[in-house]
Amino acid sequence: MSTSSEQPQHLSQKMFYQGRKFAFDVSRLRLPNGAEGEWECVRHPGGALAVPVTPDGKFVLVRQYRFAAEQRLLEFPAGTVEPNEDPFTTVEREIQEETGFRAHRWQNLGQFYLAPGYSDEIIYAYLALDLEPLEHPPAQDEDEDIELVLMTAQELEQAIFQGAPIDAKSICSFMLAQKALQQSADG
Repeated sequence: MSTSSEQPQHLSQKMFYQGRKFAFDVSRLRLPNGAEGEWECVRHPGGALAVPVTPDGKFVLVRQYRFAAEQRLLEFPAGTVEPNEDPFTTVEREIQEETGFRAHRWQNLGQFYLAPGYSDEIIYAYLALDLEPLEHPPAQDEDEDIELVLMTAQELEQAIFQGAPIDAKSICSFMLAQKALQQSADG
């Protein structure tokens, strides 16, 4: 049995695909117990997500078609962190493009791995408050077909527990936001 401080030895790595949003590679590793194997990984620069809340307490989500899921999913606005871009810059841009709102107050909700079994993608989550509708919102990316959806916390929670098509990063970020909003209400 190995101790938790021991790291696998990286023996080789082969890049199979390099796209505009992610790369795919296979690495051969020797584990601390001596076993060797191959692991596939989707390399992603990370994403930034906003949990926008209107002054009357409604959560602002988007519903958009996701090719991999072959259906429209309910999500919080998010986007890929561009090369050399700070995640906060990403999330400020994405909330405006996808929702037509600007937030005047932000709270960092933290970061988490999206699917560490096969990807190194990290999601940077932020709570977006004091929303203001933009007079001239920026155009959505041409490969996006987005519908704006406003829901109360209770409606969103009910949708989650009823199995509505909602992505995992949005469910996780909703839970983080609920905790942050409760803490700020408590004082």
